[in-house]
Amino acid sequence: MSEPGTVGFAPDEIRTAEPTRAARLKWVIVVDAQLPAGRAANAAACVAAATSRGVHGLLGPEAVDAAGASHPGLPWAGCTVLAADTAKLGRIRRKAASRAGVHVADMPVDAQLTRVYDEYLERMTTQDAESIGYAAVSLVGPRAQVDRLVGGLPLLA
Repeated sequence: MSEPGTVGFAPDEIRTAEPTRAARLKWVIVVDAQLPAGRAANAAACVAAATSRGVHGLLGPEAVDAAGASHPGLPWAGCTVLAADTAKLGRIRRKAASRAGVHVADMPVDAQLTRVYDEYLERMTTQDAESIGYAAVSLVGPRAQVDRLVGGLPLLA
């Protein structure tokens, strides 16, 4: 798994006038297909926040509307939200974490079972890596590598 800030776009790679498919890196979020809509949205939002913090150059410049109001920059290279069953989600996360150049941000199921962050941290210390269930996983990496990891997954419905 990449360290925060080691995966990203150089300033000259940020080309907001080009289609998202032209970007060197691809961003996908894979969510547990069995989660209720609210928990799925929460999991996707949480891993997106962690990803935007850890991947350099992911967000584009702010937009300014006709009245002059600013709107924060969004992911200029796009983000696809896919669905997978729990077992597949874990396999994707493990494979992605072993690949150089792929940034992984995950949301273990335990994160949605606590309301106090320190309790979540404590719960994680008792989890064996193979037994952790995931609500969502976010991947950013070279397009071909990410495609191989998530190939065939459907869009989250």
